[in-house]
Amino acid sequence: MDEFASLLHFGHSLGLTALEVILLIIVAAICSGLNIAVMSLDLADLKRKAKLGNKQARRVLPLRNQTHLVLGSILLTNVAAVSATSLALNRVVSSWLAGILATLLIVVFGEILPQALFAKNALYFSSLFTPLIKLMIGLTYIVSKPLEILLNQLFPKSQLKLESRHELGLIMAEHQFNDSSELDDNEIEIVQGALSLSEKRVRDIMTSINKTYWLSPDTLLDGPKIDELKARGFSRIPVFNQDLSQFFGVLHMKNLVDLNFDDNQYLVKDMTLYHSRLVGSMTALDTLFRLFITSGSHLMPVEKDDKIVGIVTIEDLTEEIFGLEIEDETDRSKKLKALGSL
Repeated sequence: MDEFASLLHFGHSLGLTALEVILLIIVAAICSGLNIAVMSLDLADLKRKAKLGNKQARRVLPLRNQTHLVLGSILLTNVAAVSATSLALNRVVSSWLAGILATLLIVVFGEILPQALFAKNALYFSSLFTPLIKLMIGLTYIVSKPLEILLNQLFPKSQLKLESRHELGLIMAEHQFNDSSELDDNEIEIVQGALSLSEKRVRDIMTSINKTYWLSPDTLLDGPKIDELKARGFSRIPVFNQDLSQFFGVLHMKNLVDLNFDDNQYLVKDMTLYHSRLVGSMTALDTLFRLFITSGSHLMPVEKDDKIVGIVTIEDLTEEIFGLEIEDETDRSKKLKALGSL
């Protein structure tokens, strides 16, 4: 009878110990997983998501801002759970066997598996266990708070690290080839084009002077010349001197509509010429973009070594940003005529 009672008592004790060990391993597993999850969250990314209304990010952000306090609390709880597991096992098995069992159980179920699981969705699990993290902070505050103060002195918060232009370009490329991205191809191309503006120069997109249609101030605007201008189809024409060392302005074709060229003769210099600034051939395209905005002009002559070497238009810049050629009605008409002549 005594042997049965002793056996029953041992079974009861073994069951309680097993339950205790399971609970302790679960606590250790959660702590281990949270340690990976919370620390892997990028603070800048978390702030952006919180500003965009992500509820999980808003819940986790205050804790992530207290990195060292959270880290100390989680690790203290984790170590306590691991130590308690070994002590609990030691009540039913020998100390060396308890050490082996505790090590295997903790490594497999308390470290590897939870870390692999929590790392896959760090924000979700960090948000889910926010109340538990706060509880751990409360329970360990007397130790974790001094640790936080010490760690803040030893390892101050690092400054916000911004992605470089090339890194942003790679991020856009990842969106381009990922079906789950909410950005469409056009948006990606525009962003990629804008990111490359500072690396390209005006010379890369300008129309060289030997391909540019231009007039001189003394050009006579008679009937044949007007017909020639109409055939060209340009809305704006730059005016230079013959040796391409001086720019006088831009002639707008719309200003010629109401003039009587049959009874009167006009020179280009008699017309209203609109001012535009010269731009260097090595000017970066992002600077050119700003110049177009501030100058109010759609066309700028390009100079190099005090000589005009071409022109650049706001259309050229827009095409570079979009990565597509923009055709107007005149361009299409010219192409159709060219095809018809073949």
